[in-house]
Amino acid sequence: MGFEELLEQVGGFGPFQLRNVALLALPRVLLPLHFLLPIFLAAVPAHRCALPGAPANFSQQDAWLEAHLPREPDGTLSSCLRFAYPQALLNTTMGEGQSRGELEDEPATVPCSQGWEYDRSEFSSTIATESQWDLVCEQKGLNKAVSTFFFTGVLVGAVAFGYLSDRFGRRPLLLVAYVSTLVLSLASAASVSYVMFAITRTLTGSALAGFTIIVMPLELEWLDVEHRTVAGVLSSTFWTGGVMLLALVGYLIRDWRWLLLAVTLPCAPGILSLWWVPESARWLLTQGRVEEAHRYLLHCARLNGRPVGEDSLSQEAVSKVAAGERVVRRPSYLDLFRTRQLRHISLCCMVVWFGVNFSYYGLSLDVSGLGLNAYQTQLLFGVVELPSKLLVYLSVRHAGRRLTQAGTLLGTSLALGTRLLISSDMKSWSTALAVMGKGFSEAAFTTAYLFTSELYPTVLRQTGMGLTALVGRLGGSLAPLAALLDGVWLSLPKLVYGGIALLAACTALLLPETRQAQLPETIQDVERKRAPTSLQEEEMPMKQVQN
Repeated sequence: MGFEELLEQVGGFGPFQLRNVALLALPRVLLPLHFLLPIFLAAVPAHRCALPGAPANFSQQDAWLEAHLPREPDGTLSSCLRFAYPQALLNTTMGEGQSRGELEDEPATVPCSQGWEYDRSEFSSTIATESQWDLVCEQKGLNKAVSTFFFTGVLVGAVAFGYLSDRFGRRPLLLVAYVSTLVLSLASAASVSYVMFAITRTLTGSALAGFTIIVMPLELEWLDVEHRTVAGVLSSTFWTGGVMLLALVGYLIRDWRWLLLAVTLPCAPGILSLWWVPESARWLLTQGRVEEAHRYLLHCARLNGRPVGEDSLSQEAVSKVAAGERVVRRPSYLDLFRTRQLRHISLCCMVVWFGVNFSYYGLSLDVSGLGLNAYQTQLLFGVVELPSKLLVYLSVRHAGRRLTQAGTLLGTSLALGTRLLISSDMKSWSTALAVMGKGFSEAAFTTAYLFTSELYPTVLRQTGMGLTALVGRLGGSLAPLAALLDGVWLSLPKLVYGGIALLAACTALLLPETRQAQLPETIQDVERKRAPTSLQEEEMPMKQVQN
């Protein structure tokens, strides 16, 4: 008897599993609220040099501004420079016959030495406009770096949570993620300097990595083969809900400190909800903790209305399953590369996850140039994710995980590539292609979580997810910096995003298909040639291959 047969006895999909999905919905909603928060948190409104005697109204007295501010090549007033001498003053002080060239020892323009004035009609306060920070002009790199620091934290946290949750369990580490996210985010909202904010946001990213690593496997390890796809896609819709919710919260709260506080406080009820979240029985059996696994299995049977008791599901029967699945040695990241098939899976998944994250966040964090304001663009990007979930659900069931992963990444690449061929005057076409690219990139993200969770065995699932998430977050951390390449060539960031997505699409084709296959429990299960079952066999939990 294997775990799949135990799950068939207690119910592989029922009220117990639905309650589990509902309890783990909050982390899914919280992730986009924090991951995409820089869209509003680090937004840069229109700004210009602070000038003595400047009019209070930002948009009036154009002639006065013309005398003090130079124009950019595109005809707009400069945001970062001012004239060394006001043009009106310069004209009156030059004597008759004195040429402007005689004043060449004085620079025509100088940087803003007295700070900046910001247009606060859309954002009352962001980290870019924070007093004494002024993350614009020469300091704009520090503004972009906030997202890089954050995703670097997620990268490090993915490694830590992946290893620790395989060693100490999914549930305890989920509690750690909740508590540390709450504390560190509150510290970020109270930051008194840029350095403090950058450090606390980096650590917050490390804490949030626990949600990305733990939630999906904890759901899948309680599900039978038949319902893994629908549950995986269903749970991913909570991410989409968070994307759309961010547009609403950002619209209602225009101050960055209160906005950060608003997206953090839901961690408090999340901590309380862990009382009802079950530990993974699969993981407990691999650790030899038979009594705990037996208790959870009986509880699952009761909630699912299965007539299973101490006699029909004895602790001895569970012990026999555990004997074949118990892990003698603690897992490590080296185990992901010790055997041929696991090494192949790990290397390919690393490339796929880098491409998925790099293209997704490259598209998601750039909400400018689409003819819409930030709130409208964010809402539109969230809405388009809903049909992408339906696309994933249908595609992974009929075309398989591998082709779906490659196809969605290819769609992302084509959308980005086509935007390069569109004239800047064709705003509607550019917006449509950006929305299509966002939909495909979200579909690729949803598939990646489901696909990767099914590729790794239970004993290394969290460790494998941690490794791939590490590389993925490396892509996420580099995506904001790649946007700075527009200083070299305006279209270069889109070319880079699309090229990386195309590379990931080709790599996804090298992975084994997992459709209609049971979750592997041990490394030996992965190394064996896993032939897919027939469609009829998928309708019932498959029998576990004995070691």
